[in-house]
Amino acid sequence: MAKAIGAKAAKAEGGIDTRHYDVIVAPHITEKATLLSEHNAVVFRVSPDATKPQIKAAVEALFAVKVTGVNTLTTKGKTKRWKGRPYTRSDVKKAIVTLAEGQMIDITEGVRG
Repeated sequence: MAKAIGAKAAKAEGGIDTRHYDVIVAPHITEKATLLSEHNAVVFRVSPDATKPQIKAAVEALFAVKVTGVNTLTTKGKTKRWKGRPYTRSDVKKAIVTLAEGQMIDITEGVRG
């Protein structure tokens, strides 16, 4: 019960809501994602049930930046074989977050505390 009160108090004071950490899973660092950074865009792996408004709120709260747009895509898991047995890789949802002009996120430094 104390945790719920603390989360509401932090949210009321303008702090980071703990649900934002569940929305953003990890940065997605690839060659294409690096090329997108030239156009003020950052790519994140996100929760499969995350919505665009939730992703926008999470990025703005965690990284203290202004988000102008969010595009999402879901990559379906491939069917593979290992030692003759088939298995399916997990589906991955990615979000391409476009930042306002002059804003940037340094993925290597992590989230602000």
